[in-house]
Amino acid sequence: MRGPVAEQETPVDLWDANATRRLLDELFSFARQYRTSAEYRALLKFIIRFPALAPYNAMLVYIQMAGAQFVLPAHRWTKQFGRTVKANARPLVILRTMGPVEFVFDVSDTEPGPDAKPLPKDVTDPFAVRAGFVGGEWELTIENAKRDGVAVLPRKEGSQSGGSIRAAGGAGYLSFFAGNDRKGNPKFVEVSHHYDIIINDQSSLEVRYASLAHELGHLYCGHVGTPNRKWWPDRRKADKNVVEFEAESVAYLVCGRRGIETPSAEYLAGYFGKNLEVPEMSVDAVMKAAGTVEKMGQKRLKPREEEKE
Repeated sequence: MRGPVAEQETPVDLWDANATRRLLDELFSFARQYRTSAEYRALLKFIIRFPALAPYNAMLVYIQMAGAQFVLPAHRWTKQFGRTVKANARPLVILRTMGPVEFVFDVSDTEPGPDAKPLPKDVTDPFAVRAGFVGGEWELTIENAKRDGVAVLPRKEGSQSGGSIRAAGGAGYLSFFAGNDRKGNPKFVEVSHHYDIIINDQSSLEVRYASLAHELGHLYCGHVGTPNRKWWPDRRKADKNVVEFEAESVAYLVCGRRGIETPSAEYLAGYFGKNLEVPEMSVDAVMKAAGTVEKMGQKRLKPREEEKE
């Protein structure tokens, strides 16, 4: 009796995988064309309007349909709002958590069914001003930062000082919460201490959170190096103007998607007003960093696996 036959990739599977890679390569290549201040500002404002999508996926939607209002997969349009996708609808590709991609459709490519439900305010009034505030995101982000060896240290600083990040002075460890064991008791793991983030504790919680997002933007964009290149890149050689522009972009996205006004908005507005082009930055690094910082304020993250280079 023969044993089970291992599944093998068919020519169709291979073609589909290669087509996906080609499509994403084209999209990422096109994204690098956002060099004028007007184009980049429009991209950021669009991403802020789509807080339900990860920043990277919102960028992908914008590249494919800059006028999109609200996107969902076809089955969610039907289940949540009683709407069906039109026959000639234009599918938009985004990245799926467990990969590789997922197709979504804008509300303009759907039509109401007999049991259609009211559309969310994000669709009916996409430019409404959201009054955001910071709640549990502050403590949760600080705790999640420990998994990457980052200690956040509030200190009394001058009124003009927001925050800073630096390499940790000496060898040491941080205790990171790693969930509960089988008996329900909290479990902690020791993580090597790599960086310190100093935050001015004399300002409001929203301002402190914006400063924290800015400094974490520096970290995850690779401006201060990396303990593991598989976690985020080492880009310590990036130009000083690029470094600051990228960190401000991260803070602007993270806070803007929560409706929080930050000094980053003023910084970027001033830059756009004086420069026709943005510096030779990495849009890819900014989107990934913003997504990481945002996720850190949403849920407890698992410890990073000890990966070898």
